[in-house]
Amino acid sequence: MTTGTTDTDLWHHYGRARATRDRAVPDTFHWSWSQDAGPGPEVLGDLTGRCAGDLGAGTARHAAHLAVHHQPARVVAVDASPAQHAMATDLYAHLAPRLRIVRSDAVPHLRSTTDTYDVLYSVFGAVDFTDPRELLPAAAAALKPGGRLVFATLAHYLNGAPAQSDAVAADIPAKTPDGETTTMRRWVLREHVWTELLDGAGLTDLSVDVLPATTGGPRTADTLLVTAHRPS
Repeated sequence: MTTGTTDTDLWHHYGRARATRDRAVPDTFHWSWSQDAGPGPEVLGDLTGRCAGDLGAGTARHAAHLAVHHQPARVVAVDASPAQHAMATDLYAHLAPRLRIVRSDAVPHLRSTTDTYDVLYSVFGAVDFTDPRELLPAAAAALKPGGRLVFATLAHYLNGAPAQSDAVAADIPAKTPDGETTTMRRWVLREHVWTELLDGAGLTDLSVDVLPATTGGPRTADTLLVTAHRPS
């Protein structure tokens, strides 16, 4: 799901076990970290006949749901990981042309698609793993006037530590394809930092909702659900 450029695919293992046992198009779409509660795709607005982009789409399960259940003109599932792109293609290539699966970093893709998208979204995807000072302006430019950006991101770190009070990333654990331990960058930011970054990117009508964790224990988290618009 990462869209940062790297010589090693740090998303090689992500979702692989599920992809072998569950090939169905999901019936549901959730924003919460636990993927079992909270609002659904209605947050994106009416997608009928519209063009939507999933930034950091992983195996494209969210994008596939929208393509099948919400009558968009097109959903573009963008992910830089070769492994994620291959799994998404294997699972959902049959949904073309309504679903398009693209292997690319998010920022260059967005910069090449000015005024293209009615809706862009990220479910713990590219917005979490790409420098927001690059991604958010590129997203704003890729939206059509009046277009909507929606993303779900961690409200705090999975170990319970508070989110950052400035636009800085933390190094979090990851694994290389051969199983070696390494790190990748993740942006876990406080609400006011996101709103300042969105405002600086020229996006307006900002809203932030907190979706509380539905379970306790380690590696659970509240979710920030953030919505912004490109001015009409």
